Amino acid sequence: MSAINDDLFEKIKQLPPQRRAEVEDFVVFLLTQEERRLKQAVTKASEPVFAEVWDNDEDAAYDRL
Repeated sequence: MSAINDDLFEKIKQLPPQRRAEVEDFVVFLLTQEERRLKQAVTKASEPVFAEVWDNDEDAAYDRL
C-alpha cells in the first residue's frame, strides 16, 4: 500500500467511532455518485448503437402500438 493510503488509514483510525461511521457514509456516497456517473456515460455511449436498431421503418410499427 502506498504511503498516502497508510497515512489516510491512520488518520481514520484516530477518529472516534461515530466519526468513522460518518467517513464510511461519505465514502459510500462518493461511490454511489461515481457509479451513477459511469452508468450515465455508458448510457450516453450506447445511444448511437440503439438508435440504429430502434430508428427504422420496421421498428416504427411497434411505436404505433
